[in-house]
Amino acid sequence: MKNTSRRMMALTATAAAATLALAACGNGDGDGLDDPPPVPGQEDEGNGDENGDANGDGGTLAELQEAGSISVGFAGEEPYSYTDDSGELTGATIALHREVFASMGIETVEGTEVDWDALIPGLNAGRFDAVSAGMSILPERCEQASFSNPEIMYTTAFMVPEGNPNDLHDMQDVQEAGVTFAAMNGAVEESYAQALGIDLMTVNTPQDGMDAVVSGRADVYALTGISLRAMAENNPDQPVEVTEAFEAVVDGEIQVGAGATVFRDADTDLLDAYNEAAAEIIGDPAEFERVLGPFGFTEAERPTDEVSTEMLCEGDLPTVEE
Repeated sequence: MKNTSRRMMALTATAAAATLALAACGNGDGDGLDDPPPVPGQEDEGNGDENGDANGDGGTLAELQEAGSISVGFAGEEPYSYTDDSGELTGATIALHREVFASMGIETVEGTEVDWDALIPGLNAGRFDAVSAGMSILPERCEQASFSNPEIMYTTAFMVPEGNPNDLHDMQDVQEAGVTFAAMNGAVEESYAQALGIDLMTVNTPQDGMDAVVSGRADVYALTGISLRAMAENNPDQPVEVTEAFEAVVDGEIQVGAGATVFRDADTDLLDAYNEAAAEIIGDPAEFERVLGPFGFTEAERPTDEVSTEMLCEGDLPTVEE
């Protein structure tokens, strides 16, 4: 697994020298002043790292700290990352990123909206610096980019016509009914359908998926349960309903779902600093509720130590007991 970080502007040699000079004489003269707590990623900034050199040139983290802003790619999926009616960037992962990046010395989070299947390609092409979408950690994605530690656990649900006329409650029901199944391009639900040989219709956005069900072009649309519940609540006049969430089973394996922030493989400095800072929120139930709770996330969506990025990147999933 490639579990690394980002790109950045280098610090100039003069600035690096000044930093070293200040470090050499600051608070070491017996004046009794305490050193301020280090910003994640800056503890050894003057010594160089994997993305810099011995002269103190920084990597992506140093560049973003110097600029004071970071650009994230998002796909407009509520309640993860989207623009509200006033055009403001918002959502659970955006709220998380504003807190985490600010603690790293990066005060502003800006967004670039793209289709879901363009998120990792856009990241690697340099269109933005990270992906803020609660993206599921999957082996094939880990081959293309680097994922942070798990931030959100999720399960799958279905959006179906009112009354659920085909009585669909899990992937096996869909497989047996032979109905038309809609999923977003590049989303994990698409891979479920492909593996199970289900009649698949791909869409570009969550709204497209709901429209497909309403129009009758699809019998069911699959997405994370929390996303579909948010859509249904925001569209009360649409003749649809959302099923109970479930853990998909494919080829006898339970599809454990965990979302994370995505970085370029080269940006190890940024990824490492991000994981350190994010742990202060993800690892604390009260902080998790404070930051992500306003978007409908609860303790049930908070990751535990039992699920790791390494495990999910390797496809090490639990099996269904016979």
